[in-house]
This record gives sequence, structure tokens and C-alpha cells, in this order.
Amino acid sequence: MPHGARFACEASRREFLQSLVAVAGTAALLPASKLLAQVARGAPGRIDVHHHMYPPFYMKEMEQEMRQQGWTPRPWTPQVSLEAMDQHSVATAIVSPVQRLVLDSMSDRSQRARSLTRQSNEYGAQLGRDHPGRFGFFAALPLPDPDGSLREIEYSFEVLKADGIALWTSYVDKWPGDPAFATVFDELNRRKAVIFFHPARASCCRNLPGQSGIIEYDMDTARAIDSLLLNGTLARCPDIRCIFVHSGGAFSVLAARIIDDFPPRLADRVPHGVEYEVKKLYFEVGHGSAAAPLAALRALVPVSQILFGSDVPLRDYELTTNGLDRYDGFSPNDWKAIYRGNAERLFPRLKA
Repeated sequence: MPHGARFACEASRREFLQSLVAVAGTAALLPASKLLAQVARGAPGRIDVHHHMYPPFYMKEMEQEMRQQGWTPRPWTPQVSLEAMDQHSVATAIVSPVQRLVLDSMSDRSQRARSLTRQSNEYGAQLGRDHPGRFGFFAALPLPDPDGSLREIEYSFEVLKADGIALWTSYVDKWPGDPAFATVFDELNRRKAVIFFHPARASCCRNLPGQSGIIEYDMDTARAIDSLLLNGTLARCPDIRCIFVHSGGAFSVLAARIIDDFPPRLADRVPHGVEYEVKKLYFEVGHGSAAAPLAALRALVPVSQILFGSDVPLRDYELTTNGLDRYDGFSPNDWKAIYRGNAERLFPRLKA
């Protein structure tokens, strides 16, 4: 299968229908076998902005921590991702570290944190060089170490040519809007950076057997966005582009209450209003593609702010694409934007 942004791929039933209508100018429905014959091949594939990597050196370094957590990750190599991407019409995946592996090791000011961050970023950059057009990467930062983070920002953008920065929704007892991180966000704003936020394991509420992690991931996304609003980070840094995962987690449902109950005494931190700042955020739909979260997200932001993602290899593509195939709340043009067009605006180098 050809590499790069264009490659032949099997289209979903919805894509068959959309392509047929666009080419033939008719809404007539044909049997699937005839639809297949009429769809042009070679169209640009999807861009997946929520796709993880397991750098081998990191797996070895974190072996003890993984044992303590009782977590055994799925086997992964770049080829595993490429095969899954080809099977699901994904042209390019922008990879980021697995939160469960790297958060603890990047939450302090140690030399180990700086070293592992650098190695992870160099691995992501090499992945893109080895497979041109198929992978981009979000660079990790040791955010609680502002000096180390500023150095890594410079190296990642100027040497490694990162597509953006990957941060967690919280670092132990601090969320992204905390004043301790202000200098880092100011530098990211200066560079007009894309920031990919992935949920973290919250330092509270871990006693619900089997489900606390899943629930708290979505809640921590809401806390992170609220933190950026309450501390004025989004208004102070208008040129950063923030991506949140899982269709916004709990935030999509809580947004109306957060907007309505925003403290009047903090109004100067959102001079254009809370809703204005919220509608600038981007959200990807990986593992958040059921009808309810998609409807909430559609009511929260314009289609221009919605991106395709998957959470591969932690989750299979089908967990996201099956829900998208069943959802009828978007038009053909909406799907085109979600699958590729919106990401092309964020990452112009990926334009087909």
C-alpha cells in the first residue's frame, strides 16, 4: 500500500454513499456491491490525532512501575499501527506517549524526567522519518520542571519539528492552568503551538473497583479545561490551539453549568466570555463516539472544532468507528471536515 497522505483504502458504507452522491449528483441508493464499483480510489485518508506509541526503551525503563500497577500493555510496534491504519482508511497518525507509562516519570524536576522526555520525543521524530507521511508526533514535556520544559519546547520544535505538544490533564495536585505552569504556556502561545491534552490518573477518587480510572479520566478532562478558564490561561494565550480527547469527557455535559456558574469575581480572566473561549477548543472523538457524547459535543462547539482520533493501540479502531458509522447527526461535509479537513487546518503540512 502506498505511503504518504494519499493511498487506496476501503471506504465505509457512509463514505461509499457520500462519494456516490458527490460524483453522480443523485440520492439514489444502490446495492453495496454496485456502490463499491462507482467510488473513486486513492482519496486522502483520515488523520488520527489520538494515537499512542510504546517506545521500546521506555517499556524497559518503566517495567517495574507497570508491574506495580498490574498493567500489561498490548504488544506494539510501528507495523502494528500501520496495519491498523491501512485497514481503517487512516493516512496519518499523530502519536503521543501513553499516559500510564510516562506521567509519573515526568511529574518531577529530576534528570530522569528530562532524559526520558527527550528520548521519547526523539523516538517520535524518528518514527516520522522512518515512515514519511504516515506519522507525526506530539512532543512530551516534564511540565512540573519549567526550565526543562522550555528547553524541550525549543528542541522539539526547532530540531525535531514536532507537530505539537502533549500534556496531561493534571500533574499530581496541579491542573494545566496553575500559575506554576504560566511561563511554559506563554512560550507555547508565542510559538502558536497545538497542545494535545490527555487525561491523567487523578490523585483522588480511586476506590471504585474497576471503574475509577475510566470515570476519573473524563472528570479530569473537565477539571483541566475549567482550570485553564479559571486561571485565565486561554484568554492570556489566545494563539495556542488545545485538543481534548474522548469527545471532551465530562466537560461536554457539564459545560453549560460551568459557563453559567463562572465566578463573577474572575470575569476579567475571560474578557470575551467563557463561551467564547470554549468554542475555540478542539475535541477528538476517540472512544467517545456513542450518540450521547457526540450529540453533546455537537451542541458545544462548531463542527470545525471536531477531530478524528482512536486511542490506538490501547483501543481498537472499531471501538470508535462503529459508533461513528451509526451516528446520523453530521452531514457529508461535516464528516469530511472531521476525518481530515479540520486537522489539515491545524497541521498544514498534512494537506493533501
